[in-house]
Order: sequence, then structure tokens, then C-alpha cells
Amino acid sequence: MSWRIPPRRKGKGYFSIPHWESVVTFLADEKKKTGLFAGKRKAREPEEPESLGRELYYMLENLVIGLAVLILLFSFVGRIIVVDGTSMVPTLQDRDLMVVRSIGYTPKQGDVVVLTQRSYSDQALVKRVIATGGQSVLIDYTAGTVSVDGVVLDEPYINEAMMPKGDITAITVPEGCLFVMGDNRNHSLDSRFYEVGIVDERSVLGQAIFVVFPFSSLGTIG
Repeated sequence: MSWRIPPRRKGKGYFSIPHWESVVTFLADEKKKTGLFAGKRKAREPEEPESLGRELYYMLENLVIGLAVLILLFSFVGRIIVVDGTSMVPTLQDRDLMVVRSIGYTPKQGDVVVLTQRSYSDQALVKRVIATGGQSVLIDYTAGTVSVDGVVLDEPYINEAMMPKGDITAITVPEGCLFVMGDNRNHSLDSRFYEVGIVDERSVLGQAIFVVFPFSSLGTIG
């Protein structure tokens, strides 16, 4: 035979007494959750470190996936090249891994390009285009400036003021050719020197557009 404790009247200073079966069910649930009646409650694991670790893991995972997709994407329209040397400091550092766009690219003044100059080296070179075919270049070491067609270039990307170096200070670039220089002017062999000289546009492998590694240098190349 079942029985119930009749509920007391609700109101100020009163409460309803629940059915005993509800109490038993509630206590059983609490026992499962907290270890009630088992001597002492289980200590809860700190959630913050685990949560932070999980978040960092997912961020790293997404970054790696994004990098893999980027590399695969540009593998079909360009190439991945490692910088060898310091002639493009501070724009590029030695051992930077960069994406080079080659399909449908035409060199323009100010672009950072990867090129070959077999008369100088079998290795690819990374330089900045200072002038294209038909333009005139004037290098003034006293003023520390480079002018193209009479206009002094604004060059915030160079590493330091130029010291007198090289064999060429004034030239008109032949059509279909380029005059290139490194951003680290005092430590760059480029079109100022006869060993490299004027570069045929057909020797350009592509435009360096993005650094993908190290992650601290991740970003576009300007």
C-alpha cells in the first residue's frame, strides 16, 4: 500500500514536501554525479588547462591544414622556393620558405622576383626589379638614392644606406630586360655588377608573393 505525505500549503514561510520516491531518485542521481555517500566527493579536475590545451591543439591543427592547402594550391600555379643568402634582408631572411607565382606573370618595377643568371650562378637569385625595358637608371651613392627616368625612388625596404659598390651607376635598360638589385644593397651582387648585369625577362621564374615559413615571418612580400 502506497502513501504520501500531504503537501503543506504554499506561501510565505512554507514549502512543499516532495514525494519520497522523488527524493530517492534525486539522491541516487547525486550519488552518481558527485560520489555522495561514498565517503567524500571526488575532486573535480581543473578544466582550464585542459580546455586551453585543446584550443591550442585545434588552432595548430587548423594552421597546419591551412598551410598544406596553400602549398598544394600554389604547387599548381607556381612553386615553393627557399631563400639562400641575405641579399634581400630585411624583406626576406636566409632560409625563408616562400611561394613564387609563375603562371601568367609579367615582371613589373618594384616586384620581388626569382630569376636565373647562368653566366653568374646555377642557383636561382632573389632580387627586386628596379627598372624594366626602356627605363633609365641612375645610382647616386653620394645622395644614397636610385632614380628611374629622373624620379628618385622611395625605398623604405632597403636595409641601410648604400655604400659605393658595383661597376654600373647609370644605364638605360634594353627592351625585354630588367635591372635588379637586392634590398640589402651593401651585401648583394646584382645588376650593378658585371658578373650579374642586366637580366633577360625570360630568365625570371616568377614573383615572390608570400612567406609561408617560419610562421614568425608569415605574410605577403612587398
